[in-house]
Amino acid sequence: MWRNKILFKKLFLFFLLLPIIVSCGISKSLKDVPNVSAYNNVIPKRVKTSDSTFVIGNNTLNKNKQGLWELYVAGDPLERGLITGSLTQELFNKQENDFLSKVNDFVPSKTKQAILRKFLAWYNRKMYLHVPNEFKAEIYGLSKYASKKFNNIADPYLRVLYLHGAHDIGHALKDLALVGCSSFAAWGEKTEDGSLIIGRNFDFYAGDAFAKEKIIAFINPTQGHKFMSVTWGGMIGVLSGMNEHGLTVTINAGKSKIPLIAKTPISILNREILQYASTITEAIAIAKKRKVFVSESILIGSAKDKKAVIIEVSPKNFGVYEVTNSNQLICSNHFQSKPYLNDKRNIKHKIESHSQYRYLRMEELLEQQQKITPQIAVAILRNKEGLQNKNIGYGNEKALNQLLAHHAIVFKPEQGLVWVSSNPYQLGEFIAYNLNDIFNKDNKVNLSSSKLNIEKDTFQYTKAYQDYQNYRKLKKQIIDSNKADNLTINTLLAANPEYWEAYFLVGKYYYKKGYLTAALNAFNKAKTKEITTVTNKEEIDLYIKKLKRKLHR
Repeated sequence: MWRNKILFKKLFLFFLLLPIIVSCGISKSLKDVPNVSAYNNVIPKRVKTSDSTFVIGNNTLNKNKQGLWELYVAGDPLERGLITGSLTQELFNKQENDFLSKVNDFVPSKTKQAILRKFLAWYNRKMYLHVPNEFKAEIYGLSKYASKKFNNIADPYLRVLYLHGAHDIGHALKDLALVGCSSFAAWGEKTEDGSLIIGRNFDFYAGDAFAKEKIIAFINPTQGHKFMSVTWGGMIGVLSGMNEHGLTVTINAGKSKIPLIAKTPISILNREILQYASTITEAIAIAKKRKVFVSESILIGSAKDKKAVIIEVSPKNFGVYEVTNSNQLICSNHFQSKPYLNDKRNIKHKIESHSQYRYLRMEELLEQQQKITPQIAVAILRNKEGLQNKNIGYGNEKALNQLLAHHAIVFKPEQGLVWVSSNPYQLGEFIAYNLNDIFNKDNKVNLSSSKLNIEKDTFQYTKAYQDYQNYRKLKKQIIDSNKADNLTINTLLAANPEYWEAYFLVGKYYYKKGYLTAALNAFNKAKTKEITTVTNKEEIDLYIKKLKRKLHR
């Protein structure tokens, strides 16, 4: 959280330089409205059949016993947007509040909010040209149910459209910590029955509240393929999903510059691939025709091709990575295809970040298994240790399971099966869904195939997990209030003793208070732990150098 606040302040200085140019070239984007004349603009009223079940015709929203919302929607683009908005209105408004209320926290000044509003209009001035009309029409229908609370940021339609680029901005700002996703695929001799299996952790963190109300959406469009995705209220884009032909998409952030103009949000590109591609070749063709504004790896799994590849996109480059003489594919947050081999930004990111470490850890865990099953895939996604099973502390970004994931997911495309994690993080039960059954049966309530569920991780009931949750609270307390006593500090360190960050935070606290010897001891202790990135190491080294100079050592 403290990193995000510092980052936002730096960016805001940039925002303040824009009042002269923000009025240039934005009028068309502000007036743009999708053409919806060919679509149905009237839907039935929502019927509430229980506290957790809502119905509009054959469209449904139902909360399952694991706390996941299951959404089924059919129709043309505008219909889908209107129906989704009506069924999920409360969830939609809550997600908007959880996400956008942070703007008020970071920028309480009304004057600065006005500048930010102008900046958003300028920054997103070309986005409407890079989103297909079909998806704009769906967003337009959805926006009819947006909260009026945030109209000061942008009008509902533009605001919902802009929010589809929030994931991209999160990735870009990480480079300046919202993301550190991990994914892998196995097939042929590497899996128990030879079928393709894909696993991924989606480590996009926008606060605990944001991750609580997840939606498993099953979409039956009038054009294109039926598909499922894991999403939240107000989001029609795709971050993890599979269609009726067994084509899957998952995304991992790459190294990006801060983009100076928004184009096609990566979630919209994924949505187009999922809705209109059934093979790897078709997915590549769609990805090539869209202009993105951040760097991203898109892992594509295909039942028809019986394998997976990675499409690597960025504003100025494009590559496809495909393994040869292997039945497994690994993806973290650096590029692997030939067009990026000499990319200086990618090389630097691979060396300095935690991406390569997680890649090697996935490789290590996959090598330990002769045959991958969905259950083994889930166990890999839940793994909290470092290389060679080293204890690196809970919450370390070098771990596959950083205990912050929005969701984890496992696909078995050739059978139309998918397993989605339930809270907390990847630790809850993985709920099984069979797309072949869901899209063919009449009853659209209780969509899961519960007999295939994968059991919850008992780690959530251990003292170690309770200590980690306490660590997070104490960490926030020290950062936000900058007030602590010996008991608070000792409790923080005892709650997560192998995590370098605990000693780093204590060192910074002591440094600010002028307790120089105690600060030096804390930073030296941090150096003995598995530090996440080169940048983190350099910051600790700088503190140690300053302290030694002040202490004349």
